[in-house]
Amino acid sequence: MGRKPGVRRYPLSFRRHPVAWERQRPTWRDARPAVIESALERAQSRPSGNWYVVGASTDVPASTPLGRTVAGREIVLWRDTGGRVVAAPGACPHLGAPLKDSSVRCGVLVCHWHGMALSAKGVAGWQPLPAYDDGVLVWVRLDAAGAEQPLPIPVIPERPALSRSVSAVYTGMGRCEPADIVANRLDPWHGAWFHPYAFVDLQVTESPAPDAGPDADAFVVDVSFRLTTRLVVPVRAVFTAPGPRTVVMHITDGEGQNSVVETHATPLTSPGHSSPRTAVVEAVIATSHRPGFAIARRAAPLLRPLMRATAARLWSDDLAYAERRWRMRSQDPSQ
Repeated sequence: MGRKPGVRRYPLSFRRHPVAWERQRPTWRDARPAVIESALERAQSRPSGNWYVVGASTDVPASTPLGRTVAGREIVLWRDTGGRVVAAPGACPHLGAPLKDSSVRCGVLVCHWHGMALSAKGVAGWQPLPAYDDGVLVWVRLDAAGAEQPLPIPVIPERPALSRSVSAVYTGMGRCEPADIVANRLDPWHGAWFHPYAFVDLQVTESPAPDAGPDADAFVVDVSFRLTTRLVVPVRAVFTAPGPRTVVMHITDGEGQNSVVETHATPLTSPGHSSPRTAVVEAVIATSHRPGFAIARRAAPLLRPLMRATAARLWSDDLAYAERRWRMRSQDPSQ
């Protein structure tokens, strides 16, 4: 069932007779709740080492701090004189000023209330948090929130070399829990039905059984990205969940082979909050074997807004999907 795209001389495919939306093959029989829920459970059992994605690397400039709330904890991030990311509690240890509104001077965070200087060395009662910049995303480790065995660095999916790719990061927010974001991504069957403006000819050719082993999770999808009604780009993609809050799509065949889309779900509210909020941080790392891609890389500043806009349109739908899933779960007394 399905077709393998293969490496095409020309990336586009022309569909002579487009199938109307309502005449697509229904996928509801294949999208079994037990398959999705079992894959979600296995994802949540995998270690994260207490690392949470905060945002894009570019969100933390050299000159100003970045304030975020992760798992109900206020944090602040900035860069030291070597360009390394520093993360710490977001309230000044003196009188609790919001350090996100302070200034960075020579790699030191200077509180704007009383001028207290705070560095990566910390002070009594206020110590930096482990942070990591992987070149695309910035992470912070919150051991009290994660309550797992800490890992020295995050679990970072395999990516194409950044020197031969173009990356863009989209961030959105939904009223749901991280599990609802992950469950959405572990349901590839909805793509062409729910996003007909973006996908056509979608077939899930492989999916894990509900009782699959812990390392057997992979959803293999043949799909075409829609450019116009008749022009499409066919690819094969593999979805995996390497951690409890991450789903990765690897393009394994077709145009953009080896490109990656990482979807990270970061809780903003504390666990068990009555009205949870979750940030979806999606990193698209695109590459191509075609010689002309070098031109695209030079045009990266122009491409990134388009890449983010595409992700934003998809997540406008998918966040509504995740939010409804949370509302349905929260109304079920058995959950």
